[in-house]
Amino acid sequence: MKRVPTDLAIFGGPEAFLHPLHVGRPTIGDRQRFLARLEWALNNNWLTNGGPLVREFEARVADLVGVRHCIATCNATVALELVLRAGDVTGEVIMPSMTFAATAHAASWLGLTPVFCDVDPATGLVDPDHVAALVTPQTGAIVGVHLWGRPAPVEALAKIAADHQVKLFFDAAHALGCTTGGRPVGGSGDAEVFSFHATKAVTAFEGGAVVTDDGLLAERIRAMHNFGIGPDKVVTEIGTNGKMSECAAAMGLTSLDAFAETREHNRVNHALYTSELRDVRGVTVHSLPPDEESNYQYVIILVDGTATGIDRDRLQAILRAEKVVAQPYFSPACHQMTPYRTEPPLRLTQTEWLAERVLALPTGPSVSSEDIRRVCDVIRLATTSGALINAEWDKRKRNGS
Repeated sequence: MKRVPTDLAIFGGPEAFLHPLHVGRPTIGDRQRFLARLEWALNNNWLTNGGPLVREFEARVADLVGVRHCIATCNATVALELVLRAGDVTGEVIMPSMTFAATAHAASWLGLTPVFCDVDPATGLVDPDHVAALVTPQTGAIVGVHLWGRPAPVEALAKIAADHQVKLFFDAAHALGCTTGGRPVGGSGDAEVFSFHATKAVTAFEGGAVVTDDGLLAERIRAMHNFGIGPDKVVTEIGTNGKMSECAAAMGLTSLDAFAETREHNRVNHALYTSELRDVRGVTVHSLPPDEESNYQYVIILVDGTATGIDRDRLQAILRAEKVVAQPYFSPACHQMTPYRTEPPLRLTQTEWLAERVLALPTGPSVSSEDIRRVCDVIRLATTSGALINAEWDKRKRNGS
């Protein structure tokens, strides 16, 4: 246990961990079940083009989230591009700036213009009032983001979209297995998009999916993700290659098999982080709605530098020296990134406030209770010794060490 600042690895003390502790380490599940599925695909010489494993994966995801249609894709970015293209969206797309860059990139890649809105700093979720204020005749769609497993305000966004007759989609990359209003995330708006990237609670190596109850939209997306080839095997419109492979589906199915266990492990981890950090001044664990289900995939803390004496970036550097690879999800926010910066700069005060403070901590089945206690010991020492750490930091910087 580290007791004084000079015990910290960044000042030459021993590292808290022998191997790096990552955010989003893959949840593989039963390796033998994956290999058996992969062997089956190889034996049957069906590796892509909507094979049996992909169809099974689509059916299981649709059943899990309570929708009629699921189209599995090679990744979630392509899935979001597909819904925007199949929805005939033009002009501007309103979305929160507090999201992964891919949300904005998907719109930009299609020649659409992302219009960034602010968030509620207490939740990190899109502010519906700001969305409503940003709607113009050029608005083609709204993209809500379910952030860190917390569902966006779907009913408020649905009313805005209906009032202005624009499309409504959701980036649900963080929200598989979560609920909103007691219903599974996935059935809101015109369509929702899930991610099955290696870092997600359910992984397909790389993968994504579009889920919707709109049969016509689903049929069009299914054609578009396969070069525009319709049910009669004739190319009916411009498409792309967005299909999921059988290998990815084998991984997705195996990870889905383990999802209930993964979620429970994540829940225990989240509760332990919350307990360990409850009385640490200047550190707040981002809360989840107590009346909704969550996948507990992310443990997000907010670091108040005025209370701790050290800011988020310095705490992140201290943790990384201990081999705790904490991540600033999402900082900088999209409107602060080079491709989206404007002159004069767009100011989103709540988003910027949040982006300066947010830090994701390691969790998942590979992270144990003892790991969490050691991580929290480092955070506790760092945040209660801010002045001493800053003095030591500055002294070593002056001395060139």
